[in-house]
Amino acid sequence: MRPEERRGAQRLRLSKPILATMRSQNALVLDIGMNGAFVEHYGTVQPGERFRLAFRWQSEDVEFLCEVTRSSVVQTPGGDGASPVSHSGLRFVEAVGESGRRLHDLMTTFITRVLDAQKANAAGESHAAGANILARLGEARRTRSRGYFAYRWNGERWSRTRTTSRVQPVDGFTVPEHEDEEEVESLCRTYESSDAESRDLIRVLADLTVAER
Repeated sequence: MRPEERRGAQRLRLSKPILATMRSQNALVLDIGMNGAFVEHYGTVQPGERFRLAFRWQSEDVEFLCEVTRSSVVQTPGGDGASPVSHSGLRFVEAVGESGRRLHDLMTTFITRVLDAQKANAAGESHAAGANILARLGEARRTRSRGYFAYRWNGERWSRTRTTSRVQPVDGFTVPEHEDEEEVESLCRTYESSDAESRDLIRVLADLTVAER
């Protein structure tokens, strides 16, 4: 998906799917965000259908009431020799208990691990630094309520726009307003030196810093 602006659709692609349950059967979460997930499952579902998606994270339950936004059959029959296998996009309608906070922690942990794993090369050191900067920006967000800055990179220079929108642009990132220009400057340098996958991760993590406002 490459729309000009991603409205609340920042998703983390999982290298190892998460085993979950939906409609009393197993499912695999292929990617996940604060607003929804993309899952693989047996059987078919229809747009508008609602049910609960549940999985475990660090020995705690994570559960959301979901609504199907799209679905398509990708294999007929599936591994059971009877039911089709479908891929479905789900929108999170309501978090059960502390599931919203637990999902936030899960995504932050996964993304930081990926960026930290890139320390083996020279650029990776700056990627890990970028994750730490975004964590500090998140802390700043919790103590300020003045809005956001959208930073956009055209390949040669950055532009900065004050905004009230949490939208993550495809050519940059949006973070809470922050007084420490040096940290934001460092995050920009990290973005410049990152590949496409790492830039996507930076956007997902940036989205998390503005998710709970």
